Amino acid sequence: MQVPIELPEWAWQRAEVRQALRARNVGLLFRHVQQFGGVSQARIAMAVGMGQARVNEIINGRREVALLDVFERIADGLSLPDDARHLLGLAAGREVRAGGTAFDLAAFPEVVRVYPSQASAAEEIRRQARSAAEVDVLAVRGLGLIGLNDSLLRGPVMRAKVPLRVRVLLLDPDAPALAKRAAEIGESAESMASGVRLAEARLRELTEAGDVQVYRYRMLPTWRVIRLDNIMFVSAFDAGWEGHESAVYKVMETPHGPLYRGCRRMFEALVEDGERSV
Repeated sequence: MQVPIELPEWAWQRAEVRQALRARNVGLLFRHVQQFGGVSQARIAMAVGMGQARVNEIINGRREVALLDVFERIADGLSLPDDARHLLGLAAGREVRAGGTAFDLAAFPEVVRVYPSQASAAEEIRRQARSAAEVDVLAVRGLGLIGLNDSLLRGPVMRAKVPLRVRVLLLDPDAPALAKRAAEIGESAESMASGVRLAEARLRELTEAGDVQVYRYRMLPTWRVIRLDNIMFVSAFDAGWEGHESAVYKVMETPHGPLYRGCRRMFEALVEDGERSV
C-alpha cells in the first residue's frame, strides 16, 4: 500500500527544493525529502511506488526519471502542493471537482507547465525546436518569433539538420482586424502592416531550410500558438498587451486533451481559409 509522505509546508518553499523541482532533478529532490522529512529510501520507495534499489540509483545519479506518469507518481507520493507540481512541470492536483463530481485530472495531463511570459518559456521553446520536424506558428507579425535574425525560432529552423515543414499564419495587413489590433496596443495600422510584410519577406529567406509556407488570416487575433511536433506553447492577445507578455501554457498532445486538439483544429482551419503569401 502506497502511503504518501507529508513534508512540512515550509520545506516546499526552500530555494534548494524549488530549484530541484524546476530542474526536474528527482535525485536531489529525494535527498531533500530525506533531509526535511526524516525518511529512509525504503519509505520513499513505498510512497512513490518504486523499488528501493531504483530510488537508490536515482539518488546517486545512476538513473534519471523521464516519463510523465512517473513524475505524477512521485508528485502524488510526496504530496506535492500545487505550486510545487507546477515547478515540476505538472498540472495542479490530480483530483478536482466539476459540478460536484470528482474526476481524475491525470486522464487529461495536457497542460504540463505554465510560464508567466514568453521570456521565461524561451529556453524551453528553443530546446523543443531544435529537434522538431514540424513547426507551426500563429502570430500577428511573427517578428519576435521567426521573422528576425535574433527571433525565438529562426536560429533553430536555420540550423535544422533535417528539412522542416514550417507553416506561419500572420494577420493580413489589409484586413480591418489589423487596424483594430493596432489601435488596441497604441500602434499605427501602417506600422503594423509594414511589420507583417517585413516578416513575410524575411520568411522567404528560410525556404532553403525546408518547406516554408506563410499564410494570411483576417480574424481579430486571440490566440498565439507555437506547435513543435506534438507540443504546443499557447498564449493570448488582448487589448493592452501583446502575445509575448501573456502567460504561456505548455500543452502536450494526449488522447483526451481538448486544448491541444482545439488549437490544432483552429490552426488547420485558418490555413485552409487563409491566403498563401510565401
